[in-house]
Amino acid sequence: MLEATVRPRGPYSLKLTVRSDDWLARLPEGEWAAASQLPDGRVTIRAASGRALEHARFMLALDDDTSEFHRRFADDPLLGPSVRLLRGMRPRRKATVAHAVLRGVCGQLIQAGKALEIERAVVRACGLDPPSRASLARLAPAELTRCGLAASRAATLTRLCRTTDLGALKGRLRNTALARLRRERGIGEWTVGVIALQGLGRYDAGLVGDLGLVKLQASLEGRWPEPDETAALLEPYGDWRGLASVFLLQGFKRGLIPGASTDRARLVRARAAHTT
Repeated sequence: MLEATVRPRGPYSLKLTVRSDDWLARLPEGEWAAASQLPDGRVTIRAASGRALEHARFMLALDDDTSEFHRRFADDPLLGPSVRLLRGMRPRRKATVAHAVLRGVCGQLIQAGKALEIERAVVRACGLDPPSRASLARLAPAELTRCGLAASRAATLTRLCRTTDLGALKGRLRNTALARLRRERGIGEWTVGVIALQGLGRYDAGLVGDLGLVKLQASLEGRWPEPDETAALLEPYGDWRGLASVFLLQGFKRGLIPGASTDRARLVRARAAHTT
């Protein structure tokens, strides 16, 4: 076992990032890593190997300096309270790009709880946790539909895993990775955002169309928007729109977005349903 103590770049909170004081993860090839944060802000990582240690640093986003995000948007009218009160929060990342792709395809246009059930069923069918591109590619679309995935999404997942070097999207193809994903049939902006945040470690693709953002926009504007309209919420944050998505969603859940509330969103939705 290896142990290393790391000083994160920029503001960092392990508890806000992983929703716990401690973190433990399964990694590729049967390895593992665990982490906890010291009172002085440093993070101690225990890992099965040097490779596992590097995986942990990526999954916990320890080497990403988000100081500019906090500096630029601490006084933003919409995002400011969340940025100040959730200082140091980072997106939770998957151990493999393939797992992020699975998360993104499973979560298209359905409730988060149901999406997670389907994702877990697919992981069990793979026989490998975290799933790899190869383990997902071995599953036929019919097997994926038995896990609860819609037929069109099953076909998308199988095609992407069988024809695309997903790992390369995080490396040599980084400059064109998002464009490559957007060319795929069945991969929309929300799925691109999930893969970028959770698989590629990027902050420049927002979660456009996320149901939480739809509810937030409905609460702010008093009408029920189309999913793609949520791009307007994220546009002011430029290359930070992915991280802004995470802060907006968490801020909305916690009542930190000025002028917005989940109760108001429910009223707007009920009114929209009544008039259609």
